[in-house]
Amino acid sequence: MKVIVAGLSKTGTKSMVWALQELGYEVYDFLEHFIYHQKIWTKIMSEGGSTEDFRQMYENVDAITDLPASAYWDEIHKAFPESKIILMMRESEDDWIRSIDAQGTELNTWTAKLICILSPTARKVDHFLTMISVAVFGFVPASHIISQPRYNELQYKMKYRRHNAHVLQNAPKDKLLVYSIKEGWEPLCKFLGKQVPNTEFPHRNKSGTNIFELVKGEPAVLRVFKEAALSLAVIACAVSFCTYKMYTADSIGQLLSDCTYAIQETISSVWG
Repeated sequence: MKVIVAGLSKTGTKSMVWALQELGYEVYDFLEHFIYHQKIWTKIMSEGGSTEDFRQMYENVDAITDLPASAYWDEIHKAFPESKIILMMRESEDDWIRSIDAQGTELNTWTAKLICILSPTARKVDHFLTMISVAVFGFVPASHIISQPRYNELQYKMKYRRHNAHVLQNAPKDKLLVYSIKEGWEPLCKFLGKQVPNTEFPHRNKSGTNIFELVKGEPAVLRVFKEAALSLAVIACAVSFCTYKMYTADSIGQLLSDCTYAIQETISSVWG
């Protein structure tokens, strides 16, 4: 582990991922935390963890960004005391909250809600996000299956202030860079001892409204869409079968029995 990005989500973490990758680092972002370490993160956030847990997860990774790792930056630094720490902050709390709200709106369209219902992997991601909200921000997000979710703005702001203050007060000064992606390559490369690339600094997801565009090629996201499509096909088949049975069954009891059995067997064969 060489770099711990301690900035919370929506402080430029996606841009930082691309920048660190351009500099040759292998980076674990939110999706990697979920895909490779969901089980151990679930244990840490619900029961607690140890320095060895963090060492086990990230000993072969160059850099980490985004939640839940950024909220546990100090514990991760205990496992990798030689790693450097980057704290990114927005110009104001209000800018940060607006970005949080924009991404929340993007993730709560009817299409996104339907995918969450149809895909087992999407539901696992949703549960993982809920655990992060409880562990990091201290509250369970309001249910948003029917209506637009409401975020506890005050709670978010208080966590943002406390998190940044904790990093500033406790990170070793010789290993800390307070940084904004608007500063570009120069301060980042100087801090990391890297040569400045002959490319523009990447600016990704600045408004928080193109998250699906950013992750559309990720294997886990492709799996979500495949599961959703398969679930829709299963539902269509079940509806067709039950419609057929309406005209061939000898009784309502037989109709219900046949349809229930068919649906159970189909779901079992598809999702185990």
